[in-house]
Amino acid sequence: MRLLKAEELFRKLLEGGSKKQPRLLGLDVGSKYVGLAVSDQKNRIALPLSVLGRTKTNINLMADDFKTLVKNYSLAGLVVGYPFNLQGQSSPDASQVSLLVGELCKTGKLDDLSYTYWDENFTSKCVEALLNPLKLNDPVETKTMTDKFAAVCILQGYLDNMNRALRHADKCEE
Repeated sequence: MRLLKAEELFRKLLEGGSKKQPRLLGLDVGSKYVGLAVSDQKNRIALPLSVLGRTKTNINLMADDFKTLVKNYSLAGLVVGYPFNLQGQSSPDASQVSLLVGELCKTGKLDDLSYTYWDENFTSKCVEALLNPLKLNDPVETKTMTDKFAAVCILQGYLDNMNRALRHADKCEE
């Protein structure tokens, strides 16, 4: 896997060149679960996908799952939620994210895939506030729903920002 700046990943997506429009996968990385969201085929809307369980011993299985998702969804890259603090620096939780990305890179199974980090500030808190009125009784279901929809928030924030920048650049060229 190769780390790209946010703008570079989106540029790569637009240059795609394949029959199918390449898409992006959003990740909300936690200590027990990784929430997943996928972009629509026009890369405008983030859609909830699933949640992968995360343990110290299943990194190869996770890499295989990501490889399958890359194939099934024509993925061009990953948008990985990264916990920056309010001053824009890495927060203590960032080590979880860096550890997962590093472990995935070490498997060698995703070498053709690019990724970028995107600020995930308050995504889980926002989703928790939205889910709270639903009064979900199962704590595991609540946690997995939170992680999945936090991934949607991360990916949607990235898509909105990149598409806004693209529209602005198009207006400037006119």
